[in-house]
Amino acid sequence: MWTVQDAKNKFSAVVDAALAGTPQAVTRRGKPAVVILSADEYRRLVEGAVRARESFAEHLMSFPGGDVPRATAVPRDVSF
Repeated sequence: MWTVQDAKNKFSAVVDAALAGTPQAVTRRGKPAVVILSADEYRRLVEGAVRARESFAEHLMSFPGGDVPRATAVPRDVSF
């Protein structure tokens, strides 16, 4: 794990480690901030997420519309 300052000072080492296949975590003020990884690894992760995602239409069609109880509220009388 690198601090932001160390990552700036040794950016080449951070990039080399990421290219070697080890994602590099960087912290800011002691809290995890970012992870640096190779472009190939990023592309692999994005493609996997896109393949696993259903279409918006499939998402809408999977809604259990028949199982949702509907409110039976009656509007109140209003005099104008």
